[in-house]
Amino acid sequence: MSIESLGSDGRGRVIASITVAGDTSPRVELTPAAAALLDRLWAKHGPLMFHQSGGCCDGSSPMCYPAGDFITSEADVLLGELELDPEPDGTPRIVPFWMSAEQFAYWRHTYLAVDVVPGRGSGFSVEAPEGVRFLIRSSLMPGEPAAG
Repeated sequence: MSIESLGSDGRGRVIASITVAGDTSPRVELTPAAAALLDRLWAKHGPLMFHQSGGCCDGSSPMCYPAGDFITSEADVLLGELELDPEPDGTPRIVPFWMSAEQFAYWRHTYLAVDVVPGRGSGFSVEAPEGVRFLIRSSLMPGEPAAG
């Protein structure tokens, strides 16, 4: 599957809801290619979730799991909920994005864009058999002063 074919449905970016106490702007978004891939993965696996632990790939590769396959706890932070287009019957399709609290302590000033790149990611993440992997593209959260 090529990256070009992933974004061919015309879907735009998906911006997450605000879920971190005290935040005034979202922390996570999906690129059009990531949103299109999640649509396909949802059709195969049902409800999905992301978790980013920082345990591999310098924390740049979030893992995508069937919802509930990765157990979260107070050691994790819900950074946002990404709402895909609803099911044909109108049922919402929500993909929560979690991060380990330890990694969040380092990345608290970072805005995350979930994108898709060619290559094989972790065997634990549901996109691995597709020949692509999710990747984080980061920038400073809006309103944060630049380091310097």
